[in-house]
Amino acid sequence: MALLKEWQKIAYDEKADKGVLRKFWTDYFALEKGIYEKLLENPDQVEKGTVKELADKFGVDIMAMTGFLDGINDSLIEKNPIDTMEEDTVVNLGFDKELLYRNMVDAKADWLYDLPQWEAIFPEEKRKELYKEQKKANTVVKGKKIGRNDPCPCGSGKKYKYCCGRN
Repeated sequence: MALLKEWQKIAYDEKADKGVLRKFWTDYFALEKGIYEKLLENPDQVEKGTVKELADKFGVDIMAMTGFLDGINDSLIEKNPIDTMEEDTVVNLGFDKELLYRNMVDAKADWLYDLPQWEAIFPEEKRKELYKEQKKANTVVKGKKIGRNDPCPCGSGKKYKYCCGRN
């Protein structure tokens, strides 16, 4: 079975005890934070290797590295074959810095986008700008509501309630 399927089976098990699953995610998020702290120390260096080699390098097990690779894949310059990935699959961690920051904001992962390592990558103004851009990207803006006594938008000259607003 591909590593991603195994990861999803563990991480998204609907039959698992809620307390056990909560602990699983708490532990995973701590590992994920540690990996990002190391990656962001030298953001221009592209880490490459097999899944097993990267897991060993960052001091995590294969499943945690699989989850990490699944999470970062949308932020990579060159995507990894996560659906078919095995322990000996060569992967890379070359990420787009702005895209990674935006994706962290989108995921509401404040423990990641608030890491102090970002201060050396982007000035505070840039981080605020990226944050606002990402938040606006998910905002739905509705148009002005037509009142029943407003002129009908079809251009007939009638009131909306006597034209297109009729039931």
